Amino acid sequence: MIASDLRSGVERLGEMIAEASTIVPFTGAGISTESGIPDFRSPGGLWTRNRPIPYEEFVASQEARDESWRRRFAMEPTFAAAKPGRGHRALAALYRAGKVPAVITQNIDNLHQRSGFAPDHVIELHGNTTYARCIGCGKIYDLIWVKQRFDENGAPDCIDCDEPVKTATISFGQAMPEDAMERATELAQACDLFIAIGSSLVVWPAAGFPMMAKDAGARLIIINREPTDQDDIADLVIRHDIGEALGPFVGD
Repeated sequence: MIASDLRSGVERLGEMIAEASTIVPFTGAGISTESGIPDFRSPGGLWTRNRPIPYEEFVASQEARDESWRRRFAMEPTFAAAKPGRGHRALAALYRAGKVPAVITQNIDNLHQRSGFAPDHVIELHGNTTYARCIGCGKIYDLIWVKQRFDENGAPDCIDCDEPVKTATISFGQAMPEDAMERATELAQACDLFIAIGSSLVVWPAAGFPMMAKDAGARLIIINREPTDQDDIADLVIRHDIGEALGPFVGD
C-alpha cells in the first residue's frame, strides 16, 4: 500500500511499529542526506562526478591508491561535520526502547553509532569510512596516521606486513563481509517488521534482505523518496522526506 499522503503514512507507520515486537531497519544513503552526506548514485551524486575505483585496481596501482585516498581526504570535512539526522535518531529511540535489536546499513558514515547504537549492533554491509584497515593482515589504522603518511609519500602500506592500507569500506569487486551478511540474514529472517529506509534497493546482494524478511513472514515498510522495484511487495510505502516521516518517532 502506497501512503496517499505523509500524515496518513506516518499514522500507519506508528501503528505497525506499535504492533511489532522485533523491528529490523535497513538503511541506505537517503537517511544520511539530511546530515549533509551526498548520495552516491543520484543525479549529481559522487559517482556521476568520479568513476569508482575497483578493488583490483586499488590493489594493483599506487596511482589508484593515491587517488582513492585523495578523494577520501577531500570528503573529510563533510564526514566530520555530519551529525545524526531525524531518521538516525528515530531508529536509535526504537533501539533504546527494545524494539530494534540491530540496524542493517549500506552506509559507511558511522552515524548510526553516533546516534546511540552500540557498534556491535550496527551491521555494516559496505564497511566504514571513518577508519582504515590493512587489506593483508587486517590491522586497524586511524585516519590521522594515514593522512600524515599520505602527505609525505602517498598512500601508505601496513607497518606490519607491507600490504596496502585502505579505508575500511567495501569497494567494487571486493568480497562482501561474511559475518555481516550472516548476521543480516539472521535478523531479516527473525523479525516481524522490516523497514527499508532511504535505499534504492538496486545494489545486490544487500537489496535481497527486504524480500528475505517478507518471505519469512515479516511485514515490509519502504520509506524512500523515489519508487523502488520492491514497492509492490511492501505492506506500506512512504514516498516522502525521510526526516519528516521518521521525525515523530525521535522521542526526547
